[in-house]
Amino acid sequence: MADIVPTAAEDIPSAEVAEVDLYHAKSWWTKYVFSQDAKVIAVQYSCTAIAIGLVALVLSWLMRLQLGFPESFSFIDASDYYQFITMHGMIMVIYLLTALFLGGFGNYLIPLMVGARDMVFPYVNMLSFWVYLLAVVVLVASFFVPGGPTGAGWTLYPPQAILSGTPGSEYGIILMLVSLALFIIGFTMGGLNYVVTVLQARTRGMTLMRMPLTVWGIFVATILALLAFPALFVGAVMMLFDRILGSSFFMPAIVVMGEQLSYSGGSPILFQHLFWFFGHPEVYIVALPAFGIVSDLLSVHARRHIFGYRMMVWAIVIIGALSFVVWAHHMYVSGMNPWFGFFFATTTLIIAVPTALKVYNWTLTLWRANIQLTLPMLFALAFIVTFVNGGITGLFLGNVVVDVPLSDTMFVVAHFHMVMGVAPLLVIFGAIYHWYPLMTGRMLDEKMGKFHFWVTFIGTYTIFLPLHYLGILGVPRRYFEMGDTSFIPDSAQDLNAFITVAALIVGFAQLVFLYNLFRSLRHGKISERNPWKAASLEWQTAAYPPGHGNFGEHLPVVYRWAYDYGVPGAPDDFIPQNVPNNAVAESHAEAPSAADDAEAPRT
Repeated sequence: MADIVPTAAEDIPSAEVAEVDLYHAKSWWTKYVFSQDAKVIAVQYSCTAIAIGLVALVLSWLMRLQLGFPESFSFIDASDYYQFITMHGMIMVIYLLTALFLGGFGNYLIPLMVGARDMVFPYVNMLSFWVYLLAVVVLVASFFVPGGPTGAGWTLYPPQAILSGTPGSEYGIILMLVSLALFIIGFTMGGLNYVVTVLQARTRGMTLMRMPLTVWGIFVATILALLAFPALFVGAVMMLFDRILGSSFFMPAIVVMGEQLSYSGGSPILFQHLFWFFGHPEVYIVALPAFGIVSDLLSVHARRHIFGYRMMVWAIVIIGALSFVVWAHHMYVSGMNPWFGFFFATTTLIIAVPTALKVYNWTLTLWRANIQLTLPMLFALAFIVTFVNGGITGLFLGNVVVDVPLSDTMFVVAHFHMVMGVAPLLVIFGAIYHWYPLMTGRMLDEKMGKFHFWVTFIGTYTIFLPLHYLGILGVPRRYFEMGDTSFIPDSAQDLNAFITVAALIVGFAQLVFLYNLFRSLRHGKISERNPWKAASLEWQTAAYPPGHGNFGEHLPVVYRWAYDYGVPGAPDDFIPQNVPNNAVAESHAEAPSAADDAEAPRT
């Protein structure tokens, strides 16, 4: 059961082991570059992920320019377009979202929220970032090799991924696969750190059922990644062997331009199974941290405890477990036994149940709460609306007979972007607005923030809602240009042009956000300590912003869960996790009651 009832000070067990000495930087290089401080590593992860994410943003603009105004830009040809699609998709899913949620927020928040000095293995944590950075550099290098990056599509399906005629089939695909392998190696270093830190480095009194839901989301997502990424790693290595050594793991006997190639006996479907065995858990590797962060944002900014904490924890765990038995719903059009289709359609519907429970609990958390429409709260509310909309279309696509005709249309693009693109990014923005004061001691500019929110929220709907309609019309995805197609009306092209303009405007709003991010480092309003009046440990540090070692001479002791909001008699309507019962009772006794105020003589 959730540890909602506060623990008396005398019931907190003594520390079982002595604290481990921290590594202290000896120079500027070891403090800010080759740093072993999880907070610095988190900033390094975040800056790298945002930088490569900007590349993906520009690629999306180029794609939309081609789709909205075909034959208008001579510098975009068919090969370029397919390379843009491939790199945009892979960067956003792997190198931005996964790295930002786990490497960025995971590194910064896990030690602070569980009351630890740092990650358990700081040196390995440092190495994980540098391997990630190497993976990003190898990926970017593919833009500069002969033939450019791979244009096989972000799913990298063989046999076309490594056959001549596919853009980037010489060097681009090799660098992509090497980069993915490096990314997985780096993540494994970091992921093991996150899991061990949560299990072994929690402070006294911090039981598992007192951890903030942000930590639970990142913790379970990390376990998913440690189990799912090996499938992608194996697939990448096997395809590298097919491409470089001429093996036939995924390559069947095939004839190209009348010439029989040396491949034989391989199975392209095997790669699809390996990819999607990773690919669907990857959806929840991104979604579960988002669920946890949103839960904390809603609770803090609605001044109300999270409804059904225990249920929320188990929903995260159950979603993670079920995510490993739904992968083949991405493969209905690959051909499978109808009974397999029935099984995966059923598991797809089942996984929607714990997800729906989370939505109900978020709604009940807000019921009769003291909702404060701060920027983090606006982004959290926008996430709920967007995730529900995207999830509903996912139920359509989980049904075999609906998915088959829609699978290769813009409907899938719209669904995937709502669930896997827009919704997680809304959470990332909300989390940055929420924890930016903790990281920098300054507030982000609210006017620029409101502009950023409304343009992003409304703009993404003007992009992706029409895309659903285009998909139902039958507009196919992955096409460089439509040409004369009898079953698609001319108005579809006008709608594509409108979507392109909306995408450019939304992209501009992200540049405003980045300007706000960097400008506020020096010119932002000085933040008061714990400006949101949050109860979790990251706001209770000795220094503000927290310094090396996080908590000063003594680690905090936890007496309660992280959601004591709206507490009658509490001085600030909330009680931090590290405040014992007797301190609350004393402050309540010292505070004059309403009756005392009424009876006090007036002068």
